[in-house]
Amino acid sequence: MPEATIYDVAKRAGVSHQTVSRFLRGFEGIRPATREKVESALAELDYRPNSAARFLRLGRSNRIALLADNMHQSGPALTIAGATEAARSLGYVTDIVSMDGTDVDSVRDALDLVLSQQISGIVLTAQTAVAREAIAERNMTVPVARDFGLLLRDSDQTVNEDVGRLAGEHLLTLGHRDVAYVAGPLQWLPARERLDGFRKAFIGGGGRIARVVEGDWSADSGFSAGLTLVADHALGGGSGGITAIALANDPMAMGLMAALSSHGVSVPADVSVVGVDNAPEARFMVPPLTSIDMDFRSEGAHVVTALIAVIEGKAEDRPVRLPAPRLIVRTSTAAPRS
Repeated sequence: MPEATIYDVAKRAGVSHQTVSRFLRGFEGIRPATREKVESALAELDYRPNSAARFLRLGRSNRIALLADNMHQSGPALTIAGATEAARSLGYVTDIVSMDGTDVDSVRDALDLVLSQQISGIVLTAQTAVAREAIAERNMTVPVARDFGLLLRDSDQTVNEDVGRLAGEHLLTLGHRDVAYVAGPLQWLPARERLDGFRKAFIGGGGRIARVVEGDWSADSGFSAGLTLVADHALGGGSGGITAIALANDPMAMGLMAALSSHGVSVPADVSVVGVDNAPEARFMVPPLTSIDMDFRSEGAHVVTALIAVIEGKAEDRPVRLPAPRLIVRTSTAAPRS
């Protein structure tokens, strides 16, 4: 069945199509009785406005380009899902263009592609120095939203610094003083911010970070980090070594826990483990993984909503502010064995 037009609505309501058009544009000078007829006709016919025509009249596109990296990871995937849902709810279509945020040619090619299209704005999700520099070197004619450097709602601290702080303070509260940290790839801004936040909190609270190992966000790199720490350090309070390990995301934590288990290191009896993301699988680990919960879907929605406000001239381009992340305590962390 074809979709209803304003002419169908006008016929059902017994009014002119100009009246329906004025109603849809938000014109206030329509008599209440006429307004009720139009509203009833719209509902009965399940009328949906023609967004393409509306944007054509406004002289702009309703398409937003989203430059995406690491879509196979749960965090970026959820951010993209939240962004596309928010865009759709506001009448915009999202064109997702994949790229490698560590490869400058890949980023430039992606930019060339989207800038050759009729778009109203760009969302950059690749949180690398390479991607940021590639964006900075271009003379953009459309607004750009960047999914990095996001601030807490009530402070000037970044969300990812707060993630590190929560992990550091949690381990200090449990009594840990000698720990290791497994970072994400340090060319990624979130990886550096999480490490910085952890360092400030843990060292500032009297703790010592005995070793920092750089991973690549994957479970494989977490497994390798676990093997390295087993080989290089005595784990467990009884031997006076590292009593806890904090990791920059949950997949690396899961890989590390597998490595520890394969070498007879018990979590949390020998060493506590805390991750970041609160991935869906975290609560099913053995033992269940303590993690920092980040609402990636909401993050994507906030970024796109802010971008569309700039596109439509309803707000200035300002840093996006988000609710604080939450510590989810499970049984992979405990007080160190004396």
